[in-house]
Amino acid sequence: MADAKTDPKKQDQQHPQWRSDRQTINQLLESEPTDYGLCELARMRIRYDGFPGARDIQADIAKAMSRWQLTEAELYARTQQIHQQAQVYKGRGSQREDWS
Repeated sequence: MADAKTDPKKQDQQHPQWRSDRQTINQLLESEPTDYGLCELARMRIRYDGFPGARDIQADIAKAMSRWQLTEAELYARTQQIHQQAQVYKGRGSQREDWS
């Protein structure tokens, strides 16, 4: 019988931002890539990279990247350019840059 040390599913954690992130990912999956959408996808990729849980969000991040035909390097290169040219999150009220 597997215990918490040997069963990775028992070690999964609930991310404190899961609920709002789930909504964000759902919106991304239903939309075409915009500057804002690309930045949100990169932000989610950074947040959940290596996180021990939220497997549904991690899978949907990969799905969105595949759908938009982006590798991680391409996503980060594009969003770096976007951030250098504009303040993507400015004027979006409570949708601030939240990298935690």
